[in-house]
Amino acid sequence: MKNKILLYLFIFAALFAIFIYVNDKKILDDQTSRIVSLQKKLDKLEAEEENTETNAPEGFYDFSLKRNEPAITYFENNGFQAAEVEQKVQDALIDMNKAEEDNEMVPFEGMKDPMRINKIKLLNHKWVIAEFTDGEHWGEVLLKYFISDDGSVEFEPLNSFLYPAE
Repeated sequence: MKNKILLYLFIFAALFAIFIYVNDKKILDDQTSRIVSLQKKLDKLEAEEENTETNAPEGFYDFSLKRNEPAITYFENNGFQAAEVEQKVQDALIDMNKAEEDNEMVPFEGMKDPMRINKIKLLNHKWVIAEFTDGEHWGEVLLKYFISDDGSVEFEPLNSFLYPAE
């Protein structure tokens, strides 16, 4: 009787081990196939990205502080981090948006509501372009900016335009 119980226990343990092995093998194969498929997708996307970068029009240049190494070096030489400067300039321009008044950097008066700056892009270490709107009319302004030794930001409007009403 004791031998039969041990024999049944051994058979049960062997069947259980085979079940675990088969189940784990299926899981491993599934994960391997998913990894292979994701790797193929990644390779395809990387190839598309390289193709996009190499097929950019000749002379194309993305004017952005983040991609302008001389401008970043200029800030670092003056003791600033480019990301901090970018945030400081954006904050300073947005802070000029007042509840009932036009933004002082926008040379146009709002016709529907006050003109407010809503999008800002730093081009390099001296210029920033900003989009403004009053909710109905919109335009862009090119500003020259200066950062003083105390960290305050000053602006000088260079040029601007207002899109014609539709």
